[in-house]
Amino acid sequence: MIQPFTQTVPLGQSDLHVTPICLGTMTFGEQVDEATSFAILDRSLERGVNFLDTAEMYSVPARAETCGSTETILGRWFAKRPGARQKLVLATKVAGPSRGMPWVRPGAGMTAQDIVTSCDNSLRRLQTDVIDLYQIHWPERHVPAFGALYYDPAKENSATPIHEQLETLGRLVKQGKIRAIGLSNETPYGVHEFVRLAEQHGLPRVASVQNAYCLVNRSHENALDESMHRLNVSLLAYSPLGFGLLTGKYDEVDPANPAAPQNARIARYESVRKQRWGRPEALEAARRYNALARAHGMTPTQMALAFCYRQWRVASTIIGVTSVAQLDQDLDAWNTTLSPELLAALDAIRWELRDPAQ
Repeated sequence: MIQPFTQTVPLGQSDLHVTPICLGTMTFGEQVDEATSFAILDRSLERGVNFLDTAEMYSVPARAETCGSTETILGRWFAKRPGARQKLVLATKVAGPSRGMPWVRPGAGMTAQDIVTSCDNSLRRLQTDVIDLYQIHWPERHVPAFGALYYDPAKENSATPIHEQLETLGRLVKQGKIRAIGLSNETPYGVHEFVRLAEQHGLPRVASVQNAYCLVNRSHENALDESMHRLNVSLLAYSPLGFGLLTGKYDEVDPANPAAPQNARIARYESVRKQRWGRPEALEAARRYNALARAHGMTPTQMALAFCYRQWRVASTIIGVTSVAQLDQDLDAWNTTLSPELLAALDAIRWELRDPAQ
């Protein structure tokens, strides 16, 4: 068995060191049953991955019936695998304002007490004493996210200032419940403000930002990459396969048609199709990238993952799988190298089609 990782990378200025591939778990409890989840986790650990990511609202797509189920499965796995927890960097997330998910918490916002309660609930479900990286899943303030393009000041309804959020997270660090903090689905302003206030008031400094980054959505390169580089904040790239578009499985079908392929998230769930990954422009761009991969003698999955794996912008790439075979395939792509000519061809497609899944 090839061990793809001979070293780890630091997350920002924290003391966390993670493998450059992270196992995302949002399929556990929805597409993936507990037994298969355990098998995937066992294999991931066997192959040297030391980084797991989850969230209080998982599994996805979000439903009241499965809210918290992914953390619960991870907690049961930890309980049955003595010693596994100590080998892993465990990341989870506190949900932002409910965004139409009232089952996440009673109120519509994200108060200081909401953060504390969510943290305690995650610790209980995960059956652990400490969360290594605790992330804000999406901003408390109103920002364009999950496919929305424009900031609208008229929609601003923030009730919990960033300073107050940081103070609350700081108390959780002092209590030993979390080790480091991170953000997700964040903007350049948000990253700068979290870092500025932390440094001004002696509060926990953001170690990482988890944002979408893949061939059909390279919007991270539109200024956020400079901000995070200069501030020494690490990128955790999620959806490196564009929610499946960059695997090639939709090249001959329309993902807006739920009849095909039946087992894929983008086909099964209307809420996903309505977001950025279901746009016809995103599918068309993915087809172009996938054809380019085949023309260079590799699978679309290999090329798309290798693009993220070797980017200087990316500290760790989050992969989501539904089987052990898929996990092995994604980990094996670590050994794929993209030539300068292929990278230039990828840039040429982006110049023409931009970021259709932004």
